[in-house]
Amino acid sequence: MSDISKSPKITLMLATLAILAPSSVSAQQATSDDESDITVNGIPPADLSGLAEGPEIEGFISARKADRMQVTSVDGSNTAITVAEATQIRASKGLFGGKTLAADSLLNGLPVTVKTVEWGGGLVASKIKLRNKDLKTATMIRTGTNQGFAEQTAATEALRGRVGDIDQYNIKGTTNVNFDTGKAVLSAQDKVELCNTASTAEAMDNALLLIVGYTDSTGDYEFNQRLSEKRASRVVNYMQQACGWKPYRMLTPTGMAEADPISDNSTREGKAQNRRVAVNIMVSKSVDGL
Repeated sequence: MSDISKSPKITLMLATLAILAPSSVSAQQATSDDESDITVNGIPPADLSGLAEGPEIEGFISARKADRMQVTSVDGSNTAITVAEATQIRASKGLFGGKTLAADSLLNGLPVTVKTVEWGGGLVASKIKLRNKDLKTATMIRTGTNQGFAEQTAATEALRGRVGDIDQYNIKGTTNVNFDTGKAVLSAQDKVELCNTASTAEAMDNALLLIVGYTDSTGDYEFNQRLSEKRASRVVNYMQQACGWKPYRMLTPTGMAEADPISDNSTREGKAQNRRVAVNIMVSKSVDGL
């Protein structure tokens, strides 16, 4: 669900998306600050069917190194998993649906469900499931973020120059999009509200959008920071691709983890309100009302 509210002022926050790239992948169920390497002797067998079944891991890929990946679950725990030649990687529905994907499709930030087997004192992925639309988003972020943000920054600076390089804005309205715990999935109603917000902003002269992602207090800081950035990016991508909002009218999005809660994190209802992305319609004070 979404809601639109007014606010008298906001401090502009500029941030770039950071992809976790540790020097080594932590051991199975290691904590986020454990930097120990995984030691695996030999190569996993070509046939994994005879190995003991391991746990099913659901989360998102938070690190990759050679044939190993780290999956972070909703509770913030990290699991190191080996990707073998026998690992089946499949996407559900869409263009890639029903087809086996290559290991290079396992990108940072990609939500996955991993079936595992036990081998060599660790876990090997027997099957990895992902959604085609998540793969598309992760691929766009990987291949287009640097160029996209460079172009966006240049266009935004040019726009700011035309209004006297003023960095103080009035908020004309805010749409809050809410999410399930640990998720960054937009509902059908959210998508309608986002396009309605884009239409409202389009009707305003010189309007820009500032998109900020948040989480509730569930999970550790590093997990929540990445999740808040992912939520903000998901909203940005949808508004640009489906709602037609121009990138040069988008201020750099950011994630604020569990900072600035709008409700009490000690209650279920409060947490639900705090799991949000705020879409702020901004108009420079130098041109507002002209």
